[in-house]
Amino acid sequence: MAERSFATEVGKLRASAGEEFNGEGILAVTKALLQSGVAYVGGYQGAPISHLMDVLGDAKEILDELGVHFENSASEATAAASLAASVHYPLRGAVTFKSTVGTNVASDALANLASGGVTGGALIIVGEDYGEGSSIMQERSHAFAMKSQIWLLDPRPNLTAIVDSVDIGFRLSEASNSPVMLQLRLRSCHLHGRFIAKDNIKPSFTLRHAMENPVRDTNRIVLPPASFLHEQEKITKRWPAAVEFIKDNKINELFADGAEDFGIVMQGGVYNTVIRALQLLGLSDVYGNSKIPLYILNVTYPIVDDEVVAFASSKRGILLVEEGQPDYIEQNINAILRRAGVDTALHGKDLLPVAGEYTPAAVIKGILEFVRKFGPQLLNESNLPAIVTPMGDKPNSIKSNPPTEQIHGRPPSFCTGCPERPIFTALKLAERETGKHHISADIGCHLFSILPPFNIGATTMGYGLGAAGAAALHDPTSEKRTISFMGDGGFWHNGLTSGIGNAVFNKNDGLLVVVDNAYSAATGGQDILSSSASSEIRSTKHPIERAVRGVGVEWAKTVSNTFKVNEMKKLFKDALTTKEQGPKVIVAQSECTLNKTRRERPITAKKIKEGKRVVRERFGIDPDTCTGDHSCIRINGCPSLTIAANPDLMRKDPVATILNTCVGCGLCGEAAHAAVLCPSFYKTSAISNPSIWDRSKSKARNLIIGSLQRGLDRRLVGIEA
Repeated sequence: MAERSFATEVGKLRASAGEEFNGEGILAVTKALLQSGVAYVGGYQGAPISHLMDVLGDAKEILDELGVHFENSASEATAAASLAASVHYPLRGAVTFKSTVGTNVASDALANLASGGVTGGALIIVGEDYGEGSSIMQERSHAFAMKSQIWLLDPRPNLTAIVDSVDIGFRLSEASNSPVMLQLRLRSCHLHGRFIAKDNIKPSFTLRHAMENPVRDTNRIVLPPASFLHEQEKITKRWPAAVEFIKDNKINELFADGAEDFGIVMQGGVYNTVIRALQLLGLSDVYGNSKIPLYILNVTYPIVDDEVVAFASSKRGILLVEEGQPDYIEQNINAILRRAGVDTALHGKDLLPVAGEYTPAAVIKGILEFVRKFGPQLLNESNLPAIVTPMGDKPNSIKSNPPTEQIHGRPPSFCTGCPERPIFTALKLAERETGKHHISADIGCHLFSILPPFNIGATTMGYGLGAAGAAALHDPTSEKRTISFMGDGGFWHNGLTSGIGNAVFNKNDGLLVVVDNAYSAATGGQDILSSSASSEIRSTKHPIERAVRGVGVEWAKTVSNTFKVNEMKKLFKDALTTKEQGPKVIVAQSECTLNKTRRERPITAKKIKEGKRVVRERFGIDPDTCTGDHSCIRINGCPSLTIAANPDLMRKDPVATILNTCVGCGLCGEAAHAAVLCPSFYKTSAISNPSIWDRSKSKARNLIIGSLQRGLDRRLVGIEA
């Protein structure tokens, strides 16, 4: 169950020529693929392009009508390898995944694809997860494009430009026999806008044609001596063809050239930010009518020498706005200008941040310094944005670098009711008896365990590589075992071979915990092989324990309810102390609470509306019983479990309390029981549309409690007297 359904929105994909298309960026990309006559699409979900996979899945009926094959690939490498269909056949194919981690996984297939070259258009749509909203290491796709000679498109962030870039990408790929990478930044994927649609096109050459008329050309296979010829072909044929296509189709854009004798060069993806900065400095309007010449690189690789020289020759200086590091484009342009004998001053990361996302504030500061150097007369120094105004000059002036103690950190955390939290609660309790262990973490929600209150995990090496990350820490003479984690998504991505199979083959004695929450929760809740949900178009319900036993694991246990903390704790102790040799695997199952809530909330709302009885469980803490020890919080970490002022005036320590956001998972009570903590937790039920019996029980309880309370009040009066 994906985190969002596009079942209604996919109807927009039927828009015909001349109609205005309104929607989200990801939906627009899907429409662009269909307009371009794509024959097949594959990919692996991951931010920020998860929704592209979800849209394609929800649009199955439309894809079938057009004869377009779509599949959720097992990994990014699987997706990239599927582009082999475009090597010999005039088939347009596209794949999509998160970058740069997905590009890392796919790099072998991409390198081979780029070496042999393609006949049909091959488009790689990467979600550039870089900057403040990122969840991964800070790297760029640019290096992969340069390494394998894959042309890189970075369109301006508006739907028309993005949709056009899909069509241009296919045509550029076919014109140069090279794969093309389309980079969509985090915010571009989810922006909303409009464009004029075209008719969807059925592939002129179908997958069936290719299957029934096989073609074979050994010159396209990466094997010596053909591989040596591929390198020469890239330089002598494909590169010149790509440059010619870029120039002829004016893919890169010039605005206001000649307005001044200095200008700005930028990646297409940062165009909106640059225009906003210029607007705030009084150098452009909101529509992009700039007072300074602009050269927009909608193709950031290859850089077209002729265009760069033509733009720079008439200028005293140019500023390059290149987000991220290393400064690939700056080095490239600098070399172009010097080889051509152009002495125009080139500025870039001397005025702009060397690394990090180019936020409006960062770009404003850099452009301001550049304009002060080459055109100070254009600036109104008395009306500059607050971000560049010294403290105290204006009522709205702000400090450029506020003290860190004024900024409250907000690290990621498990959701309320997350079934993964009790796993780590149980492990912490088990380690009180077994001692500390080296723990290898993995990509996924379970990685949040590295933060307080659990503080579990020493390293993470990549999706599905939790067990592999602990592989070297193996010594038969040690009494301790390493512990590693991976999610069910990472398990099917590559963990079964790189982690489980590797441990079996090398007779590793460590413990691996597979967190099975029924979905690829980290990428948006998509179904996977072990999902419990039924699917008409995919095969599910394949148990993880069966898979690990299939590759040779002897000690494997499945826990069907992770909220049974005591059971989990005992299982951890058993796995860490058993004398049985070989890898130990615990499959910890419980459905992702977010997906469960999404599925059940509309059903519950409907029942309440219909007047049916609905019971919702909640937990609470008796403030009179709570001692204020807070051990429950230290082994739990639930956002709904917090502290409150002690109602007893004789005690100063704050008591634990449970907020109304509680979903009734029961972990707090389970953890308290497993840790032999105080008995202050209680369970209650909130009933909507209660029955006559419910009302009667409630009335009787209130009468009894009221009677007892009045007796207590009378005794207290006597004491006070």
